[in-house]
Amino acid sequence: MKYLNHSLAVLISLSILSACKSKEEKKEEVIKPVRYEVVSKLNAEKVRSYSGVASASNEIELSFRSSGIISVLKAKVGQRVKKGDLLMRLDNVQAQLAYEQSVSALKSAQSAMNTAKSSLERSKALYEKGSHSLSDYETAKNAFQSALDKHESAKRKKEIDQSQINYGYIYAPKNGVLASVDISLNETVGSGQVVAVLNAGDDVNVLVGLPENVINKVSIGMNTKVNLSSIEGKEFAGNVIEISPIVDANTSTFPVKIDIPSPGEAIKPGMVANVIFTFGSNTKDSSNQLVVPVKAVGEDGSGNFVMLIESSDNKFGVIKKQTIVLGELTNDGFVVLSGLSEGQLIATAGLQTLLDKQKVKLQ
Repeated sequence: MKYLNHSLAVLISLSILSACKSKEEKKEEVIKPVRYEVVSKLNAEKVRSYSGVASASNEIELSFRSSGIISVLKAKVGQRVKKGDLLMRLDNVQAQLAYEQSVSALKSAQSAMNTAKSSLERSKALYEKGSHSLSDYETAKNAFQSALDKHESAKRKKEIDQSQINYGYIYAPKNGVLASVDISLNETVGSGQVVAVLNAGDDVNVLVGLPENVINKVSIGMNTKVNLSSIEGKEFAGNVIEISPIVDANTSTFPVKIDIPSPGEAIKPGMVANVIFTFGSNTKDSSNQLVVPVKAVGEDGSGNFVMLIESSDNKFGVIKKQTIVLGELTNDGFVVLSGLSEGQLIATAGLQTLLDKQKVKLQ
C-alpha cells in the first residue's frame, strides 16, 4: 500500500513538472519590426510626408534698446494691435533729465554762437574801415568757429539724448497679434532682452526637417500639400520658400520652410503639420523600369535576391526570399529585369537576419 501511494505521488509530481515545463517553453511570440519600401518604376512619382510645426510667417521679437523698469504695460497675449500702437514704456527718468540738460546746453550754445557771430560781423566791418587790426579780425573769426562747433556738438548731444528717451518706448512695428509677453509691470529689463513676440503677416509657415536622401530633390517654389491633425477634412496648398544648405546638428536633417498663403485663422503657430512632397519625374523614356534600393539587394550562391514581404493589412507580413535578375545601377538603385512586380513590398534593412517565412511587423 505504501508503495502504491509513493508511486502515485511520483506520478503527480512528474505531471506538475511537465505542465510547468510546457508553460515555460510556451513563450510569447516575438515579431521583429522591419523597414520596407514599395517596388516602383524608375520614373514613377514618389510621395513622401514629413512632420513639421506651424509658425507665423513674420515673427518679430520686441526689445528695448536701453535698460530700466517697466512703468507702462499695455501689451497682452493674444491682443491684436495696429502699427504704431504703444505697447510698453520704461521709467526712464534719467534719460529725460539728460535730455532736458542737453536742451539747456543747446540753448546756451545757440546764444554763444549768435554773440560770436555778431562780434565777427562787427570786427569785420571795423577791419574793412581800418579801425581793427588783422589779428583782432582773426580772433573774432576763431571765436565764432569755436562757438559754431560747440553749437553743433550740443545739437548732436540733444539728438542722442532724444533717442535714449525713444529707446524707452516700444511701439507695434506692424499690424499683428501678440504671441507672447514675457514681462510684467514694474519689472526691470535689460537692453536687448526680448520682452514680447509679435506675429505679423497673414501667411503661415511650416518648418520641416528633410533627410539627406531627398533634400536635393527639393527646390524653391516646389508645391506641397499640408494637413493638420487638429483641422480634419481640410488640406492646404503650400510651397517651398527656404532650403537650408546646412544640416541641423540636433536633428541631422536639413530645415525646409513651407509657406501657406492666406490660411485664415484656423492654423495657429505651434500646431503640428504633415507636409506631403511629391518627388520624381514625369518624363517618358525607355528606362521606365522597376528599381529597388541598393541596400535591399542581397547575394548568395544562387545569385541576387530580395526579401519580399507578403502582407494583407500593411501592418504585419511574412518574409519570402525572392531571387531577382538585376540590370544597371542608377542613382535610385538597381534596375530589376525580372523577379519582381510593381507594388510589392521589400525589406530594406537587416537582410542577413531575416528568414524565409518569418513573421515581421512593417515599420
